[in-house]
Amino acid sequence: MCGILAIIGKGKDEELVKKLSKSMSHRGPDESDLHVMENGHILSHERLSIIDLHSGKQPIQGSSTAYVVHNGEVYNHQALRDGILKEHAFRTKSDSEVIVHLYEEFGYDFCNKIDGDFAFVVINGDDFIAARDPLGVKPLYYGLDERGRIYFTSEMKSIADQCKTFSTFPPGHYYTQKTGFVKYYRPVYEDYEKADQNLDLELIRTTLTEATRKRLMSDVPIGVLLSGGLDSSLTSAIASRLLAEEGKKLHSFSIGLDADAPDVLAARKVADFLGTEHHEIYFTVEDGIKILDKLIWHLETYDLTSIRASTPMYFLSKAISDSGVKVVLSGEGADEIFGGYLYFRSAPSAVEFQKETIERVQKLFTADLLRADKSTMAHGLEARVPFLDKAFLEVAMRIKPEEKQPKTYDGKEKYILRKAFDTPEDPYLPAEVLWRQKEQFSDGVGYNWIDQLIEYCASQVTDEQLSGAIAEFPYNSPVTKEAYFYRSIFHKHYPQVSAAQTVRKWIPKWQENQDPSGRANSAHVKADTEIAKAGVNV
Repeated sequence: MCGILAIIGKGKDEELVKKLSKSMSHRGPDESDLHVMENGHILSHERLSIIDLHSGKQPIQGSSTAYVVHNGEVYNHQALRDGILKEHAFRTKSDSEVIVHLYEEFGYDFCNKIDGDFAFVVINGDDFIAARDPLGVKPLYYGLDERGRIYFTSEMKSIADQCKTFSTFPPGHYYTQKTGFVKYYRPVYEDYEKADQNLDLELIRTTLTEATRKRLMSDVPIGVLLSGGLDSSLTSAIASRLLAEEGKKLHSFSIGLDADAPDVLAARKVADFLGTEHHEIYFTVEDGIKILDKLIWHLETYDLTSIRASTPMYFLSKAISDSGVKVVLSGEGADEIFGGYLYFRSAPSAVEFQKETIERVQKLFTADLLRADKSTMAHGLEARVPFLDKAFLEVAMRIKPEEKQPKTYDGKEKYILRKAFDTPEDPYLPAEVLWRQKEQFSDGVGYNWIDQLIEYCASQVTDEQLSGAIAEFPYNSPVTKEAYFYRSIFHKHYPQVSAAQTVRKWIPKWQENQDPSGRANSAHVKADTEIAKAGVNV
């Protein structure tokens, strides 16, 4: 886990590049390294040491003249070393090193051989390749400056002032100057008509277990984000079982406004049931408001739900990092795969349901994955997401949509995921948590968080400012005072049009009130379908 910066082209001042790279030092507080190639290309790296703590510094040189910088984890690195790369001599035990050897062995066509989450750049003379993992678990941006130099970076803050244009690097693609962008990840499930597989509960259980097992790979302490919702609770249950096989105990972490917050109460039940070493963190609405400016600088987005949910995650990540844990498992992806958001109940047909799950999975990198990465990496904490394992996706995304639809099972969203782990003879979770209604993270920390946040933002924005929002922000114009407030902070840090264009707003479908809070849906047990409507400019 780290922050990477690569510049293809001559003449960039080395000290300036160090400064640009250091703007991401929060991503890699353990070490900082920079390498200038003979032809002037530059690779820089801010390192968070997870695998091979002593010799895994980057950039890593391959067998001859190629170098790599990499952010992420290659979970099958040992299998690659022992298999198709067995003739290669390795300099380190780092999982990252296999990437440069794959380039040397296969040229550009090797990304599908990697099982992991990654953003990397390999430079070999004047040849290079940049790539991003299939779902965009790890962030990557690219840009072009006035002299034609190409930049690749983990966070756009390091290039926004240097490039005349920049954008988000598309997940599941690699880029070379010879080929341009190439889509290497072409899963069968992207065709909605291929969701034709019968339900196999045991297969769901075994593939998710294996996805979790590989993500326990670490040379440093590991924990789990436990909100008490189905997804994080299942991840915790599986990880707890796997660690117990090695005689280890899982550390779990939850956060809320107080000890009685919905998520805190549910997480406590799970932790007691599993016997984890549990930690509860609390924050206040005032605490959250104070860090909004810094948070938006870290997140590089003005999306409402990302900011609402990232605030508690930011505080939680700091507490986890301060405790000495450097890796956590997280439950992102399950709602998109299984149609877990409450608005999925209103899908007009099974086909539309399936299309929406595909769309949500493909766009995860603009919302939940962006939040999960940047709010944790703001404190040098790595988040891993078992639900987005490639093998698990191939199983879960191809199940017939009729099996997934909540209305099929009397409104129980993610019914088949719950059922797969409903094993009375050997229970994974308490029944009241296994069958708990979907609670979005920004709601579950305490309903007052969103309610008071909306009120605060409304007090900071005048009616006149909101009325002029379209003229002030013509791209993705904010339509509520809360959205306007966030957009103003974002614009202060990232005034470029290119920056605004990297953001995609998360909006629930098939729902009258398009506020992203789960409580805006009438199916929520604590529904508030008027939430945020008072701040809309109509």
